[in-house]
Amino acid sequence: VIKCKAAVAWEAGKPLSIEEVEVAPPKAHEVRIKIVATAVCHTDAYTLSGADPEGCFPVILGHEGAGIVESVGEGVTKVKKGDTVIPLYIPQCGECKFCKNPKTNLCQKIRITQGKGVMPDGTSRFTCKGKQIYHFMGTSTFSEYTVVADISVAKIDAAAPLDKVCLLGCGISTGYGAAVNTAKVEPGSTCAVFGLGGVGLAVIMGCKLAGASRIIGIDINKDKYAKAKEFGATECISPQDSKKPIQEVLVEMTDGGVDYSFECIGNVGVMRAALEACHKGWGVSVIVGVAAAGQEISTRPFQLVTGRTWKGTAFGGWKSVDSVPKLVTEYMSKKIKVDEFVTHTLPFDKINEAFELMHSGK
Repeated sequence: VIKCKAAVAWEAGKPLSIEEVEVAPPKAHEVRIKIVATAVCHTDAYTLSGADPEGCFPVILGHEGAGIVESVGEGVTKVKKGDTVIPLYIPQCGECKFCKNPKTNLCQKIRITQGKGVMPDGTSRFTCKGKQIYHFMGTSTFSEYTVVADISVAKIDAAAPLDKVCLLGCGISTGYGAAVNTAKVEPGSTCAVFGLGGVGLAVIMGCKLAGASRIIGIDINKDKYAKAKEFGATECISPQDSKKPIQEVLVEMTDGGVDYSFECIGNVGVMRAALEACHKGWGVSVIVGVAAAGQEISTRPFQLVTGRTWKGTAFGGWKSVDSVPKLVTEYMSKKIKVDEFVTHTLPFDKINEAFELMHSGK
């Protein structure tokens, strides 16, 4: 058993608490990882807020991390002690019907136990002050050591800087893949990206790499426009600058609507606007943001009858074990940006400050 520091969420709506936790050794088909770097994501904040129907407490959150394999359980063959890895919140077992289908990346092998905050055998590897602590998204990267299933880990280039590539565990991969895998943006097309946080910037990067000729960034926070343009946005607009609904503004700006739109916020009203900003006959709108539990989307069916397509994406459609090492290679060869997404680097015990920076849009 390893004793180490972790940020424990004892209950919903309260700040994280830095505690000493015990991390049990990995059982069969499990891997124990020394986490070197982790990022914070709105999904962690969503669960911490209490709005997540799958949220269990007490829990160690975090799902964008990178580290080194400390030890492996019986039967683990894909990674060994000392390997550099990224934990994966969407695993890839290679055996279920989802993994065998090229149309999806949603491996279901451990979905039920992962959603309940436990390892595949139904138990937890974390304890603190004599209490069992739940796992989060199969990863729990807000701990100096964590245990994951062997199908939830990608071995990556040992030369990669872990404080940067940890972002490929969720945000950057999600946005980039939404553009290139889910939407399949084509050269010369017009795109609209709603929400210019990390995921939105990654969508813009993907649209630009795919050859889009016009990329419109949409956000009420104008402080984000300069960064969006650095990533490839050709122009940025705020919904608050017009009395008309934003979809009408976009339809007018683009002679009938955009070819592709992306919702990167998790707001069902914005999801509708993103669909209705698409061009009749061929426009495609991709939902990337996660809305709160119980929310529903709506539009007039005629929007779809007249040739618009509504799609969703999880982790950008990447089959995780296969794709994450390739994304790291694309970063190392400077095909995709990663460093530019990092705005602040803080010590682990300042994790609550990191959440405050994220909530303030900084």
